[in-house]
Amino acid sequence: MDISQNYQKYHTHISSEHKWFDLKLKEVWRYKDLIWLNTKRSFTVTYKQTVLGPAWIFINPIITSFIYAFVFGGIAGMSTDGLPQILFYLPGTAIWTYFSSCLVKNATTFTANAGVFGKVYFPRLTIPISNMLSAAITFGIQFIMVMIAVIVYTLLGQVSPNWWLFWVIPLVLIHLGVMGMGIGIIISSMTTKYRDLTVLVGFAVQLLMYATPVVYPLSQLSDGWMKTIIMINPVTMPIELYRYALLGVGTLKWVYYAISVAFTLAVIIFGIMVFNKVERTFMDTV
Repeated sequence: MDISQNYQKYHTHISSEHKWFDLKLKEVWRYKDLIWLNTKRSFTVTYKQTVLGPAWIFINPIITSFIYAFVFGGIAGMSTDGLPQILFYLPGTAIWTYFSSCLVKNATTFTANAGVFGKVYFPRLTIPISNMLSAAITFGIQFIMVMIAVIVYTLLGQVSPNWWLFWVIPLVLIHLGVMGMGIGIIISSMTTKYRDLTVLVGFAVQLLMYATPVVYPLSQLSDGWMKTIIMINPVTMPIELYRYALLGVGTLKWVYYAISVAFTLAVIIFGIMVFNKVERTFMDTV
């Protein structure tokens, strides 16, 4: 083989010049092994040096569900669409934790990885993708526990899942994961200059949860401007579709689901564009 051809084959040109619409997805795909390694690292580091280790994957949603059942079901007397309280709160807690993890972890991508980013080059987008996959693995493990509860209550005749719709659950996961990653990397791009956003993210996510039918069913809300706002919330319809498939209850409005899909596409495309633009100069501001 000619030396010049050999050079062209293995030569990689790294430049700070990028077009706005250059998403560099082909380059990210070439680093798929790095994505997998970062996914494993993100998952294992979370439970490293803890007494109970990965058992927290099950403990967290169980404890949270019992608290919701006590506060919202017991004290506040909120409806659960005729479902046993634990069965209503457990799946909702799992899916919300997945979405919020995708958002919160990616909201600190630049500030949390500045040390690595400043020493070696690799597509920065591999880190947000790894965070999303790590959250998906955690949800997958929790979903086993959720399915055990669903099967038990189904045998007891207290729930009627729409088994024929189970194929949409992976699509809902992709939808929420991409949405959370998109919002997260936009915030991450902004935190390189405005560190205050890092503090506000956790508070904003908590408020967003109450604007999403996680601890209450959408059917409990009376028709009006408040219900309309909550239905416009892009997280609402994916969670309602997930609950409808898994538990057989839920309020689906496909117009609002289409709005959610359009929002997700817009936020991920814009997020990647801004993310790629900021990565050129973020070391000067972080």
